[in-house]
Amino acid sequence: MLSFLDIFYTIVHLSFTLFNLTGWIWKRTRKAHLITLGLTLLSWFVFGIWYGWGYCFLTDWHWNVKEKLGETHLPNSFIKYYADKISGHNINPKLVDNVTLACLIFAVIAAIYVNFIAKRKKQV
Repeated sequence: MLSFLDIFYTIVHLSFTLFNLTGWIWKRTRKAHLITLGLTLLSWFVFGIWYGWGYCFLTDWHWNVKEKLGETHLPNSFIKYYADKISGHNINPKLVDNVTLACLIFAVIAAIYVNFIAKRKKQV
């Protein structure tokens, strides 16, 4: 069951992350995208008050499973974990955090633009 949960959390987390980056592109997914961005911002910056900046509840749940499977020395970041795994290198966690934050900021700006600014321009 733990191996299934590990795979499940990986798929959900990767899908959620990719959707956060691209969900603003398609008109049909923009409302759902605003919700996922809101959940991400809530987790990072509100729950982050108590658990540390950038806290992700999915990572927390996933890491609990990985620890039960015997993995140790897990980084704070899901993105860093997979960036290291894919690249085969130990990437600087500050770099990963900064790139991740920049991508989130871009996604938020894109979502605001397509949902509010571009819509308003079309109406005028």
